[in-house]
Amino acid sequence: MARKEELARMWDRTLEYLFNQRPAFERDGGAGYKPGLDTSLALDKLYNEPHRRYRIIHIAGTNGKGSTAHLLASCLQQCGYRVGLFTSPHFIDFRERIRVNGRKISRNYVMQWVAEYRLKKLNGFEPSFFELTSTMAFDYFAWRNVNVAVIETGLGGRLDSTNIVTPDLSIITNIGLEHQQFLGNTIEEIASEKAGIIKHGQPVVVGRAEDNVRKVIEDRAKQLYSDIRFAQDKPEVISAKHVDGILRLKTVNYGTIDCELTGDFQIENANTVLTAFNILKRLKYRVKEDAIREGFATVVETTGLMGRWMKIATDPLIICDSAHNVASMTQAMKQLKKETYDRLHMVIGFMADKDINGILPLLPKQATYYFTQAQTKRALPVNTLHDLATQHGLKGTIYNNVSDALEAARKAALPRDVIYIGGSMYVLAELLTAIGYDDKLES
Repeated sequence: MARKEELARMWDRTLEYLFNQRPAFERDGGAGYKPGLDTSLALDKLYNEPHRRYRIIHIAGTNGKGSTAHLLASCLQQCGYRVGLFTSPHFIDFRERIRVNGRKISRNYVMQWVAEYRLKKLNGFEPSFFELTSTMAFDYFAWRNVNVAVIETGLGGRLDSTNIVTPDLSIITNIGLEHQQFLGNTIEEIASEKAGIIKHGQPVVVGRAEDNVRKVIEDRAKQLYSDIRFAQDKPEVISAKHVDGILRLKTVNYGTIDCELTGDFQIENANTVLTAFNILKRLKYRVKEDAIREGFATVVETTGLMGRWMKIATDPLIICDSAHNVASMTQAMKQLKKETYDRLHMVIGFMADKDINGILPLLPKQATYYFTQAQTKRALPVNTLHDLATQHGLKGTIYNNVSDALEAARKAALPRDVIYIGGSMYVLAELLTAIGYDDKLES
């Protein structure tokens, strides 16, 4: 028991060091944003450039990049590869960010890596949380001898800490207005930042891009002699329908796919992923149609993906979803309208840097609201959210934490009602922690 308690204290101290040695964007917002690649390159050199020891697929975009990353990783694993997966943020456990074949990085590895890092010399640099974490992931994947790593950018693309890699394939899911204070005030400027992951001579797949955004990405690809494919031009998905709790997709080259992710927005992600596999075939990856179908059918089980139109209870039905900006919330609310219920209960909270006045008009007025906030400095204060929501005709009660809001919604809801929980990944993280959810993929 004493040994177990000491390990728990060591783990807490390790996380404290990672998060608190300097501001972290996910906790502190703008104070933790550290653009530029100099520190990442210095760290990479310190660890002998571990990312060069395996193949890489690099993913950026405004919405869908997490789902796309997990679907790719699941399918590649079913194709017989040992697959590294680096995503952010985490919901419950820091180790969710770094996985090999779905299994989270071990606590012992994280603690040992951080302890050894603290003994090394990195003169003239102060790495951020994300810079250290991405370096740890690259190093871990090399140690675990992965064949291919699926790497999701943290914020943006061009100056993101992960953008030191030269991938076999770059993927940009889509472009929307987000993080304007860092990425630019126009959608074209943001597109330029995201297109910064395109590398010379390496192909790129774009899920969806329109008008000026499309031209920005096309121009970047042309400058770098990179073959570019837009998944929207020749959609792999012919049709889609919900059948017995799954999303059934009829496709051009991969037959009928039963997708474990059921949100309607996964149709676009599926187009992106399947278009990517068409390119990977050309790059001599082992791509098997039955393995792709299995990857889609078992993505949650295989990778531990959470928070994407996730149904965690019935009678009443409780749905949690990570939509947190105008584009993704538009899609989520369209899908919510398809649910059948007597009354709708909305547990919502947002980060302060989101376009709240753009999101609130999208939310249904005929619902009971449970306004809340995640326990992070970035959260929009719940009193402010309540005031803004009232101005948009949304009525509800203030709750100072997610657990209390969920408990109140559960007490008020009847079996034929629906409870929707969302607005922020951090709200979902506290929800999943409160209900004791675990993806069970330990290592």
